[in-house]
Parts: sequence; structure tokens; C-alpha cells
Amino acid sequence: MNEEKDSRYQLLENNAQAIKALMQAVESTIGPKGLDTMLLDPFGSVTITNDGMTILEMMEVNHPVAKMLINAVRSQQEATGDGTTTTTLLAGEMILKGIEEINKGVPVAQVIKGINQAAVMAEEEWQKEKIPWNFERDTMHKIAFIAAREYADIADLLTEAAQKVGREKLFDEQFDFSGCIKGVQGAQGEVFDGVILSKNRHDKQMPEHLKGEIKVLVIDDALDSEEVDAKALSTESGFQEYMSLKKEFRSNLQKIISSGAKLVLVDRGINDEAAEILSEAGIMAISRIPHKELEQAAKHCGAYTIKRTGLKKEASEIKKYLGTLSEVVDDEKLSFCKLIGGGGEPRATVIITAATAEVVGERERIAQDAASALQAAVKYGLVAGGGASELAVAQRLQKRRDELTGMSCYGLDAVAAALQKPFMQIVKNAGFNPLEKIGDVLQAQEQQANHYLSLDCESGQIADMHALGILDPYYVKIHALKTAVEAACAILRINIIIKKKEYQKKEEVFNK
Repeated sequence: MNEEKDSRYQLLENNAQAIKALMQAVESTIGPKGLDTMLLDPFGSVTITNDGMTILEMMEVNHPVAKMLINAVRSQQEATGDGTTTTTLLAGEMILKGIEEINKGVPVAQVIKGINQAAVMAEEEWQKEKIPWNFERDTMHKIAFIAAREYADIADLLTEAAQKVGREKLFDEQFDFSGCIKGVQGAQGEVFDGVILSKNRHDKQMPEHLKGEIKVLVIDDALDSEEVDAKALSTESGFQEYMSLKKEFRSNLQKIISSGAKLVLVDRGINDEAAEILSEAGIMAISRIPHKELEQAAKHCGAYTIKRTGLKKEASEIKKYLGTLSEVVDDEKLSFCKLIGGGGEPRATVIITAATAEVVGERERIAQDAASALQAAVKYGLVAGGGASELAVAQRLQKRRDELTGMSCYGLDAVAAALQKPFMQIVKNAGFNPLEKIGDVLQAQEQQANHYLSLDCESGQIADMHALGILDPYYVKIHALKTAVEAACAILRINIIIKKKEYQKKEEVFNK
């Protein structure tokens, strides 16, 4: 019996150490005074970041429980685009507190039951913390500024882009605002009404700048004649078919010209003959465009994609597939094309820039996280940042502790402790004593009946986060809690870890 107890204790302790290692990897990055992490690969390549998900995905991890937590954090990133460090800290603290209670003799089932019940209560209480707002530019800028780790230039660009896109588009479940961000080394940071294609024009003889009402044809295929089987080509009938297809292809190219198209976007390659004919007609063509970019371009232009077989239609029919743009610029130096002022779906592209590839990559990640946070705030609302809302919810959970029966209240304690963790770490990163400051803030929230109060990391004084414009998206917070609860319960349920035998093919087993 004692051996079984010791084995269980060792497993819990081993799991706790793995979780602590993950928390330590990301905790120094949270808050306005958070620091960067340098990641090195075996070949000496360097990545500098303070993005929790980037750190967790790039660091070397072998422990299975740690991998479980990383997978949970990845789901947070995929769902909200932000809050990965918060999710790690919430889940980690919940697990560590849960293990502490289990080692004291509280049954695992009761801890898990209490965690789940407390999570429901926390969501109820967090709903009460939501701050009403109405798409004001000033509030949007504050959200973007905090989410972009206080990069004012990124916040300016995102606010401008959000206004260009519009509230209705940001509410669209199919629209991903973070997909509008493009990091470009050496470019000028800007927002424009349009999209970027990561390709240049197919041929330098083609125009590099188009302006006016530009008709656009989007071909989701190769711009080439249909092929004839090599064996068939050696026969007279096969050769005749080949010549017929060539003639038909030239006719199709003339239809493109007759349709009035001045820009042709192609999913795959363009053959030399087509490139020459289009170039002579003053048409710009861009080939081998990544499919996602092609779809975005088509939507923005208001064009319908067409296959090469569709070019057999009459020119009057092909015209119905065309979209429009007001300007197209091929930037050879920066290796992209800008499609501006589409006649279809409104689209804003944000160009984020820096002098080096390493820095531009990190700034792009920051801007994408901030864009996701801003969209979430528009769709689902806001809460006070700086750990204020988490502390308020933790306080209310403790007041509702007697609603739980038996030992499940210890699970509630684990959730309350987890909710305090982000504030504690923000304060620690700012250079203050977290134990001293949490007491001060909780007392101030209670005495002043103001749940927006937290610590101003600049002055070290208690301040109203709403008044300071330190605001966080409600959805990111509540999703982080749910993800953390799910991960914590799954990990606490693990009773034993057994290594699976190596996989063997049936034939190998049979031969033995």
C-alpha cells in the first residue's frame, strides 16, 4: 500500500516539475515589463520573442504531460490568436495547486469536480466584469496598444485597419483580421485598402504599374494549352489534336484580351507563348500565386475564379467573371505586388516593418496577436486588464466557496489561486513584491467597490485600469480559463504513465 502511495507521489511530483519548467519558460514575458526570450536551434539560428506560443513550440520538450499542456495552449492560439501565456500560467497553477491538495489526501475526483464547478462560477462572475463600449477609435487604439505590447506604431496601424474593414466585417465569423498582417523587411509601415501577393509580375516586359478601372481575371489553374499524351503525339491523329489544342489556346488568349482584362492572376504557371501575347497586349500577369492569396485577391476584386477550360466560353461570358481594382503596383525590390481598391469585399492590409528578418518576424507575430485581440474585443466585449478582472473573479469565487459540498471546495481553491497568478507574475516582472501588492489591490477593490483597480506597473501605485485604458478582450480571458481547466483536469486524472512497446509490422511478428 505504501509503495503504491510512493509511486503515486513520485508521478505527481514528476508531473509538477514538468509543468513548472513550462511556466518558467514563459512567465517572464507577461505584462508591460515582460522580457524577451532567445531561442537557439542546433545550427545556431536565433529567434527572439516574448510570444508564449512561439516559445513553447520551439523549445525542446520530452515530458508527455508537458506536451499535453502545449497542445492545450495551441488550441487557445488557434481559437483566439492571443492569451497563450495566460493559459499556460492558469493551467500550470491549477495543476500545481491541485497536486498540492492531492498530496494532502484530497481525492483526485473531488479536486477535479471542484475545478469544473468553480470554472462555471468564474464564467458567471466574469460576465459581470464586462465593460460596455461602441467601437470608438480611442478605445480601439488602447486595446491594440496593450495587446501589441505597447508598440504605438503597430497600434496606430491596427486601429486604422480596423476602421477601414468596418465593424460588420470584424463580426464575420469567416473573417480573420490577423490574416491582414504582412511583415516585410525594409518596407514602409502602412495600411492600404487592398491585398498583397507574395509574387512579382510574370515577365518584366509587362506593365509594372496599373491605375484606373482595372479589370481582373482570376484563373484557378495553369494558363497553358491542354496536354496530349506523348505516345499519341507520335501519331498523325495525335499531332492533329495537339495542333488543334494549340489553336484553341491562342483563341482563348484573344478572348482574355477582348474581355478587357488588364490583370490576370494565375494559380499555377504561364507558358512562354501566353506570357508574350499578354505582354504585347499590355496586360500584367502574375503566376504561381499561393491559393489562399488568390482567394483573398478574388474576393477583394469581386472576381469569380475560372478554370482554363472555362476560357472556351465566349468573351462576353468571360467578362462576367471579371473583378475590378483601382491600382496595381509591382514592387520588385520588396518582392510583392499590391492590389489596391477592389470592387468586391473590403480588405485592409497592414504592412509591419523592421530592419532585420528576425525583428520583422517578431513584430509580425505581435501585430497578429494584437489584431486577434482587437477583433475579439469588438465581437465579445472587454474587461479591465492588468490582472484586475482575474483578481475580482478570484475574490468572488472564495465568497461562493460554501456553495460546494465536501472536499470539492479544494478544487475551487485551485481555480482561485490560478486566477491570481497572472497578476502576481505581472507585478513580479515589473520589479515589485507580488505578495505585498496583491493584498493591497484586493483590499482596495473591496473597500472602493471598484473591480477595475490593479497595479500601475510604472508607478507601483494602485490605479483604475479602465481609466488608464488598460483593457483586455473578454473572450480571450474566458477561453483561456476554459482551456486551462480542461488541460488541468486531464493531467490531474493521470494515475500512471506506461511506455508503449515499439510498433512492429505484422509480418515481423509472424516471422519471429
